[in-house]
Amino acid sequence: MIKKIQILLIEENRILREGITSLLAKQQDIKVIDYNNAEDILLLINNLKPDVVLIDIELKYHNSLQLIKDIIAKYKDCKIVALDLIPTQADIVEYIKAGVLGFILKEADNTRFIKAIRKVARGLKVLPPKLTGAVFSQIAVNNNTNSKSTELSQQVKMTKREQEVIKLIADGLTNKEIAQDLNISAYTVKSHVHNILKKLSIHTRVPIAKFYETTKSNANAASTSSLNK
Repeated sequence: MIKKIQILLIEENRILREGITSLLAKQQDIKVIDYNNAEDILLLINNLKPDVVLIDIELKYHNSLQLIKDIIAKYKDCKIVALDLIPTQADIVEYIKAGVLGFILKEADNTRFIKAIRKVARGLKVLPPKLTGAVFSQIAVNNNTNSKSTELSQQVKMTKREQEVIKLIADGLTNKEIAQDLNISAYTVKSHVHNILKKLSIHTRVPIAKFYETTKSNANAASTSSLNK
């Protein structure tokens, strides 16, 4: 007999709640319990011990972010999926930092929705495809005190020229100014920037300065450690 994935759905909108429940109930490997009130959610989780908690981040009568933080604080291994219509990247980052493993758009097709639930049940991270790399890398790059930032700076290998471009970007120079400083063409600079963004899985130049500061801090720390030996 297949062990069913038990889903606790927290959704105040009746139409949406019934629609999601109906969709999930048709899956042989999924059992869903819908709940429209977050008041006793911690007690409910304790009693049901669901595999996945699916929460709409636009709850009208409750603070979804705080609710998720409360759940994670008490049940650190709880797998949470956030549901929203049009989340901003900042929203997604904030909820991932709070502890969610998945983020599903309400407009996602049924197949993608079900696959996301199953992946999170296995402990995998799930985000809207176009945002996955950028969001998780942004969390790593922007948080210098987070171990992920250290791991990223250690794992990503840049060429000597790319390192020079990163430093100048961190200094606030434009592509044209970088080209003049390094005595290379603006097209070449653009190519280097493209490769840097690709290696860091980001889409804008803004986090590059953070990455530079992190790598510099790591290098200084390593140098100090070596001198103290």
